Amino acid sequence: MPNKLYPEVILKRGRELSLIQGHPWIYSGAIAEYPTDVEPGSVVCLLSHEKRPLALGFLNTKSNIAFRVLSFNTEVRIDETFWRTLIKRAKQLRERIIPPHTNAYRLINAEGDGIPGVILDYYNGYCVLSVETAGMEREYEKLIGAIIKEINPISIYERSASPARSKEGLNDRTGTVWGKDPPEFVDIRESGYEFSVNIMKGQKTGFFLDQRDNRYLVQNLSSGLKILNGFSYTGAFTVYACGGRARKVISVDSSESACNMVNYHLKKNGFSPADHPTIKEDMFSFLRNTRETYDLIILDPPAFSRTKNDVQKAARGYKDINLHAFKQLTLGGFLITFSCSTFIDEELFTKIVLAAANDAGRQARLLKKLGPGADHPTLLAHKEGRYLKGLLLYVQ
Repeated sequence: MPNKLYPEVILKRGRELSLIQGHPWIYSGAIAEYPTDVEPGSVVCLLSHEKRPLALGFLNTKSNIAFRVLSFNTEVRIDETFWRTLIKRAKQLRERIIPPHTNAYRLINAEGDGIPGVILDYYNGYCVLSVETAGMEREYEKLIGAIIKEINPISIYERSASPARSKEGLNDRTGTVWGKDPPEFVDIRESGYEFSVNIMKGQKTGFFLDQRDNRYLVQNLSSGLKILNGFSYTGAFTVYACGGRARKVISVDSSESACNMVNYHLKKNGFSPADHPTIKEDMFSFLRNTRETYDLIILDPPAFSRTKNDVQKAARGYKDINLHAFKQLTLGGFLITFSCSTFIDEELFTKIVLAAANDAGRQARLLKKLGPGADHPTLLAHKEGRYLKGLLLYVQ
């Protein structure tokens, strides 16, 4: 029966199928009735058209995603105990899956851990928090309290600043919300390698934690190879490649500060920047102008598409960068190429890369589809949560 603690929202007839199959969202067009006096982000009980209880979740009729699932058990209470239970489960999962000699990872991955719109990354005792939904904004104090009690971090630094917040009717917010301010750089360890991360100003939350498994893949492929690491940022792929005994790694990034950090991380891990040069240049220009060839090229660009309107432009960008990469690969070389653009799905990305291979006159064999590490879980029915797509290709 419906949970009388929460207002009721009724779906249009037959619109519950995706929810029953495990998708965590209901779009605004599927809702038949909702109380008009409920504030955005309030917890409600979702009912089928026939008044059958389906789930508890957040309601925000000002957003295209009008309902976000919290629990398919409609008898529970959404309180601090509820959030502590979810965070404890997330922590226990990471304790089982994080590899040895690693103290930086994703602790909460939004819907993948049952906490819509919340990202919590852990960096050697420091937590970086992002809140992107009106519902979690209303539960904010309970969330912070649950994190403190279950994680006991040195501090919680918040970076809630994204287009997603404006779509939910929220203003951006950054700064320390609990504990002492983090240092400019937090020293972390990943698979035994040492890195320094700017969690306050670096891209994403300071480090691309989602690429850890793919970095390990690069390490295993690198022995004796000449490698080009495009869009290298602070050089994590470069360090892993050197750890895999690459003959030479060239790192290219348009940011001078990123290039400086590549050299710093090389030295920090016992490798020579003189043997593995860093080049400050736009990667598109570099590939068009270089006459060198490479045994392995890594392409991990920033998102080319942030809205549906950008998809066509983004597709051209992905095709262009992959086209030139195919041209600069040795016969029997490897291409590891990624897209983190939400609106470029895996099927479209694969078609774009295939078109680039064809135009370059190269044959590409798919060895493996790539994605984020296991600390970035997503619901099986929620393909929208799988933002990082990658391909490992053997090129002839």
